[in-house]
Amino acid sequence: MSMMRASQLGAAPPTAHLMRWVIVATLPGIGAMTFYFGLGIVSNVLLAALFALAAEALVLKFRRRPLPPALMDSSALLTGVLLGASLPPASPWWLIGTGVIAAVVVAKQLYGGLGHNPFNPAMVGYALLLVSFPTYMTLWSPPQPLIPENLWGKISGTLPGSALDALSGATPLDAFKHKGEAVLASEFWADRPLPEGTLNAWRNVALAWLAGGLLLIGKRIISWHIPVSMLVSMTVLATLFYASAPSHYASPFFHLVTGATLFGAFFIATDPVSAATSRRGKLIFGAGIGVLVMVIRTFGGYPDAVAFAVLLMNLCVPLLDIYTVPRPTGQPKSQQRTGQGESR
Repeated sequence: MSMMRASQLGAAPPTAHLMRWVIVATLPGIGAMTFYFGLGIVSNVLLAALFALAAEALVLKFRRRPLPPALMDSSALLTGVLLGASLPPASPWWLIGTGVIAAVVVAKQLYGGLGHNPFNPAMVGYALLLVSFPTYMTLWSPPQPLIPENLWGKISGTLPGSALDALSGATPLDAFKHKGEAVLASEFWADRPLPEGTLNAWRNVALAWLAGGLLLIGKRIISWHIPVSMLVSMTVLATLFYASAPSHYASPFFHLVTGATLFGAFFIATDPVSAATSRRGKLIFGAGIGVLVMVIRTFGGYPDAVAFAVLLMNLCVPLLDIYTVPRPTGQPKSQQRTGQGESR
């Protein structure tokens, strides 16, 4: 059952209430990222939120739908916030606008609006940008002052290519992935491959996202099934890799507290529209995301892979919802299937 349908039946709080609580829960993560990477994070979020509201309003006008109900449900606002928080600090406005169009117009409105989109809108926008503009999507600099140099130049997209190259820096996941097969993990860390404070900054940001996620679980905005199953499957697989060759694979703790792992587990994978709906389906859905993240991080070309893992599992949701619907008490399994066939 989708969030929209459950809300209409009185089984869930209004959509706007849920969306606004998720936005509130992002504040610790956004605050931590701003503290370590500067006001470029805030500019990302604000621009993406404004673009998302404008894109939603424009499409609704073309569709001749009333604007206030759709805009007041805060779903477009949340999409903008999540996409903006996913991008490197002070991303140029045109990059953010392109991602928002892919997220709000293509991934959401072209499918009929909230409640009908099969894919997570923010991750559609992020994945498109990552594939189309890899140079800009890898401009994760080391920890910066609150107002970093060339802030306006980065936001306006007026910096020359040489300046962009000087700003780019590897994230912990990216640095470890490209360390080279012949380099042992102990040698890699002994050489101090990251600028001072980078690894600590990413760990603290991850803990801030965890705090926001626990708030959502405590307020019952999301359930624990998807985040826990995703993190458990990642931990199990990372442990197997690490136990088999600790000199070449990163530790499970490293995979959990770097990159978008905790952000993805609590804020992306739990999207109530594009995720599985039954409890068993959520467990399978989350576990599948965790497995895909580890497989792509280890053997694929992208060091993080949360966005791709979520989108791939979104494809499986219709099948999961068919085969994981709980059977009514006292009804044999064969009767359930018969009843489903007759109803169709």
